Amino acid sequence: MQKRPPLLLFIPAVIAAAGMGIPVLYLLVRSAEADSAVLAQLLLRQRTLTLLGSTASLAVGVWTISLAIAFPLAWITERTELKGRRIIALLSSIPLAVPGYVVAYALLSLGGNRGLIPQLFGFSVARLSGYWGAAIALSLYSFPYLFLNLRTGLAGLDPALEESARSLGYTRRQVFFTVMLPHLRPALLAGSVIILLYVLGDFGVVALMRYETISYAVYTQYTGAFDRTYAAVLSLMLVAISLSVLAAETLLLRNRAFHASARSRRHCRRTRPGRIQTLIFYGFAAAAAGASVFLPLLTLAVWMAQAPLTGILPQVIQGFFRSASAAVPAAAGAVLLAVPIAYLHARHHGRLADAAERTAFIGYAVPPMALALAFASFSIRYVPWLYQSLVLLITAYSLNFLALAMGPVRSSIIHAPRSLEEAARSM
Repeated sequence: MQKRPPLLLFIPAVIAAAGMGIPVLYLLVRSAEADSAVLAQLLLRQRTLTLLGSTASLAVGVWTISLAIAFPLAWITERTELKGRRIIALLSSIPLAVPGYVVAYALLSLGGNRGLIPQLFGFSVARLSGYWGAAIALSLYSFPYLFLNLRTGLAGLDPALEESARSLGYTRRQVFFTVMLPHLRPALLAGSVIILLYVLGDFGVVALMRYETISYAVYTQYTGAFDRTYAAVLSLMLVAISLSVLAAETLLLRNRAFHASARSRRHCRRTRPGRIQTLIFYGFAAAAAGASVFLPLLTLAVWMAQAPLTGILPQVIQGFFRSASAAVPAAAGAVLLAVPIAYLHARHHGRLADAAERTAFIGYAVPPMALALAFASFSIRYVPWLYQSLVLLITAYSLNFLALAMGPVRSSIIHAPRSLEEAARSM
């Protein structure tokens, strides 16, 4: 293999770094408007520390719940012969298409005197709100990030490693903790980073659940135009926290090899669950799908029944196609940037490769409101013909969601046999 990475691989990284630098520079300029004494006061005020603690607590809670949902589903769909596992895999990915605030609305609509539960069953329950409301709503939306990464990681594991460990007398539990779990580290960390960054930047769910975090404070400051300097300071705090999370992930993956050998590359054996296990698996999958997919759909159906779309259906269709016109190119742009950056990081370790990979996550770490204002301000000042254009929106979306494409792509490249590339180069 080449000792030095091809220069061509750095071009997407440079493009991503240039785009990511716009919101960070915007936040730095905004924060610099305050003098050092005021800046220190803003950082150390009691409200800032309270917001920091509530945000960290929510991030840990969402990650824990998401992992408890995602790992069993990944195991069921990838390591068992359960009938309908492909449908379970599909249902476990669909929550990404349901916005987090819709999940929050669905949970809120269950309780209260006029909620779905009183209408369907005749008794009322308290509305879910606060910390647990926000944690559950965010978990039901974000657990597919972990599920998809873990499923990719399980599919890429070399079965020869497990067979060798079993031949040495290891129990299944020992094989899992000493062989499988270490090799699932890239997938686990990739999904975990995405979830943590998403929780740090979300404001819709926490606003509906009335749970204050840094991102919600940033949103209220920007929309109310009360103190955009303070909003910029809080946004920079989120960026600093996100960079700390990314740095920790880099340390955990440093100097570790996860690729498989080509000779032993084959599919792992799937286990056939017993009757009791089958019932448990189906029940768990049904509960996860019911809470994350069917509950929001039921809520939307009830709303549509109460207010039919007959009069506004053309507007809804037009809005859908306008959204798709931005979503499809943005997804393609994010993937096109992610593949070379992930390959550079996976195959050519070094400071530049690590920096390029870390840079890809900055756009997801910046609060959406600050990201949008940064690109709007940049376009007004330097490229006014791009202001409020579809191209600018697609660019911002691609950079914002680049981090989401990095995890599965990187996990697949890490577990791919290097001998395949060597054989291709020899030809």
